[in-house]
Parts: sequence; structure tokens; C-alpha cells
Amino acid sequence: MAEPVRITFLGGLGEIGRNCAAIEQEGRVLLIDCGLMFPDFDMPGVDLVLPDFTWLRDNAERLEGCVLTHGHEDHTGALAFLLRELSFAIYGSPLTLGLARSRIEEAGVADRTELVPVADGERRRIGPFDVEFVPVTHSVPHGFALAFHTPQGVILHSGDFKLDMTPVDGRMTDLGRIGAIAGKRGVRLLLSDSTNAEEPGHTPSESSVGAVLRDLFRQHDGRRVITACFASHLHRIQQVADAALATGRVVATLGRSMAKNVALGRELGILRIPADNLVDIESVGDLDPGRVCVISTGSQGEPMSALALMASGENKWLKVGDRDVVIISAHAIPGNEAAVSRVIDGLHRRGAEVVHSGLADVHVSGHAMQGELQTLLSVARPEYFIPVHGEFRHLFHHAQLARGMGVDASKVLLCEDGDVVAVTDEGVEFDGEVPAGYLYVDGIVGDVGHGVLRDRRVLAEEGVIVVIVALDVSNGELLTPPEIVTRGWVHAPEAEPLLDEARTVVRQAVHEAVADSGGDPEAVKRRVRSAIGKLVNERTRRRPMIVPVVMEA
Repeated sequence: MAEPVRITFLGGLGEIGRNCAAIEQEGRVLLIDCGLMFPDFDMPGVDLVLPDFTWLRDNAERLEGCVLTHGHEDHTGALAFLLRELSFAIYGSPLTLGLARSRIEEAGVADRTELVPVADGERRRIGPFDVEFVPVTHSVPHGFALAFHTPQGVILHSGDFKLDMTPVDGRMTDLGRIGAIAGKRGVRLLLSDSTNAEEPGHTPSESSVGAVLRDLFRQHDGRRVITACFASHLHRIQQVADAALATGRVVATLGRSMAKNVALGRELGILRIPADNLVDIESVGDLDPGRVCVISTGSQGEPMSALALMASGENKWLKVGDRDVVIISAHAIPGNEAAVSRVIDGLHRRGAEVVHSGLADVHVSGHAMQGELQTLLSVARPEYFIPVHGEFRHLFHHAQLARGMGVDASKVLLCEDGDVVAVTDEGVEFDGEVPAGYLYVDGIVGDVGHGVLRDRRVLAEEGVIVVIVALDVSNGELLTPPEIVTRGWVHAPEAEPLLDEARTVVRQAVHEAVADSGGDPEAVKRRVRSAIGKLVNERTRRRPMIVPVVMEA
């Protein structure tokens, strides 16, 4: 009887981002990715959202290391925060480790880890874990699927992937190796990327974008071209550079992460941009606009990004005008649509022409659509299946797809963050839950809890009323008239009659509280809050935050 293997899902099952799971074998734990999520619109003031590290802290002495599928921040961005509390080795491709290293070094925790590079097809022993790194194609180069060869059979994690038959670098998803694993030992459990599980068909090849970019560069001969994309999307950057060089342009990078990633890509031989064709952004203003291509960050409309600063006329290096063409070579991530739209508006106001994915095919997804997901299922032929990486609707549709491909319905498990599954001789089944809530980052980790967020939402939606009462504790009389300060509720100069009525209500509430409790400050606060709340609701049908302050003298 083989020992059970457990998988604990800490993030990424029910949202886009925070991808993090752990596999347990022989009493040891190996982390699979450790990513962050960017905040939704209903998380005011939050900078980042991390997985809940409670379970990892509780099992710190059992943690063997972390294996990374690829270099995107939704899979690596939380490492810098976890390393503040725990120390462990990290395994990944040289590019993935290079991208992760940047945040880790910025956080000052590089001394708490060892970055261990692994190669395509390598099979490595990490403690009791036998891990095989299978090449897959994604929108960031050198991604891996992970095949865990365990006493309970092979557990295959697809990572983020697509089946691109003409990838920019020629490195395709190794379906042959996955088929060989399935044919030899069989795949006991498949965990597969669900991002595009609702989308029929096949994801277009990344190389198709190159042809569109070349046409756009030729069409705008004589004008400066500014292209915005993800700084980690080195294949897209390569295609932009190729289009620029083919039309006699030099290339400049704009944005710190873009400059760092281009330097890393050239160092690793992933980017092929001759040094003679690279110029510093500082010199762009002195060059003929028709000979310049700028590759910039800010494709998601981030407020302080290079592209957003261009749109507002505040960029230090570039002032856009009617001789500029801006190509936004990315789709807006859900939640970023309004920010991207504002940036596009700002660029148009300054006279620039803007080309985005709604006007031309300047972007393709890095995630497999239904046709590719079906292909992986048919090649892997898993006994059990768990969809991962996506909102619940994506997981739901992927589960349906697996059942349609012949996976027994009883062997398809729909999991969410916090679920634990056990792989045993009898099968794969749920085996408890662990804490897996959101950890909010506002400046420092753990600075924001659900209560704080709830207060921020009330302040944003309804405003605040501060009632200041000066009370003589000897006789319970008011020393001065009540002072009422409002923010975001009503505009005070236009609401004096309402504020006068509120002061009268406060006086009455104080007198009643003194009569009932002898002037106990907490009783006065409760009575004032209740009375003002009732008045505000009756007069304005709003529910602002009410903060009574009792000053005793």
C-alpha cells in the first residue's frame, strides 16, 4: 500500500492570480508557484493581494523548496513576501529565476534563498520529490509543465500553456513527452490551466502578431512608433524589434522593468537585438522620429507607468504628438479596462494615433483555448482531473470539457482555494481545508484586514461624519456647542440647515445619555451615533461612517 500524496491549493482557483499550491509526500512539502494578484476596484488603497501564508508558516520545517512553472508575477510575485518569513530554495528555468530575482533582491531577501536553474526535460530529485520539467509554450519564454513521479503515480501540472505550432523561438509544448509519460506509467491526476476554457477553437500563434506589426510599421513610415506590451513578454518584444529593424529604425526601451528584462533577455540569448540598434531613451529626442521605435511599459494603464505619463503629458523622456503612432500590444486584464481607456483617450488628445487589439490583431493570448485543452486531455489521458488557474466559471467549463473528453464524471474534482485533496490507492478525494483567504498589501504585508477594507468602502461610497462633544464630567453639561465635521457626505456650506438640525439632535442625545448613565463617555458615544444615524438616514437616505468623539474636562 503506497503512502498518500496530498495537494493543497492556496490560490489561483477562483480568481486570476495568486497561483500557489503545495504537494506533500513522505512528510515533506514542495511549493508549486507563489504568485500575487493585483487588486480589484473594490479594494481601495490595496497595492497587491497575496495568498494566505498561515498554512505554510505552520509547516515551515517541512518545506523542501518551491518549483516555478514560469516567470509571470501571478506565479512568482509573492515569493519576496514569503521569503521574509521562511527560507527555501527556488527551482526554475534561468529566465524564470532571472525575472523572480528582481523582486526578491528589491525586498532584500536574496540571502534567504538559493536560485537553482533547471533545463528543459530535466528530471530532478528535490528531497523525496521526483520532478520532471516538461517544456511548454506560453507568453513568457521557457515555461514548464511539472510531472511529479510519485508513489501514487504521475501527477501532471500543465502550468500556463498553449499549443503554438510556430512559436517565435521554436520551443513547442512537448506533447511527445507527455504522451510518453501517459503511455508508460499513465497520468494519475492532471491539473490543467483553465484561463480560456470558455473559448472555442485554438489560440493563434504568437508569430502571427509579427506579421501584423511589420505591416503597421511599414504603413507608418516616417512617424515615430511607440509600442507598449508586458515587460516579461520577450517574444513580443523580439517581434517589435524585428519589425523596427526591418524598417530601418533603432530601438529604445522605456520603463524600468522593460529595460531590465530586455537586458536579461539579451544576456540569456533569448532576445536578438544587436547593440548597434539599441539607443538610450535620453537620445530619442535628437533623432528623426521616422527612425525610432520605443518599447514601453504601461499596456494596462497603470497610473504611474511610462505610457500613462505620456498620455498625461508628464513623461520625462517623451512628449507625444501628431507624429507618433502608439501600438498597445496587449489585452486589458479584467478590471483594467477603464484605466486603459483613459490612457488611450489621453494619447488621442495629444494628437497621437493609437492602435490596439480592438483595431488590429496586435495581441494573442498565451493560454490554451478549448481545442488545445482537449488535445492535452487526449494526449495525457488522465485517470483523475482537477482544473486550475482561473475564475470559478473557467474551472466549471474546463471540468465539463474533461467529462466530454471521456474522463469519468466521478473523477473530475472542482476545487477552490483552501481545498486539500489526497491521492491514495483508492483514488483522489477531498481531504480537508486550510486557510486560503486574501492577504492584502498596503505598503507593508498584513497592513489591511477585511475590517479596514470594509471601512474604506463605506468612506468611499457614503463619506464620514465626525461629531465632537466637549463634556463637563462634573455636571454632564456641554462646555461648547457640538462640532460636526463631514467629508464625502454633504458639502457643508450648502447644508447648514441640515447641520444645525444635527447639532440640535446631538445636544438632545447627550442630555438623554447623561440622564440615563450619569455621563459615561461610551454611553454618550452610543447615543450620539444612534441619533445622528437616524437623522442622516431620514434626511438623506445615506449611511456614512459616524465617528463620535467625547472630550472630557
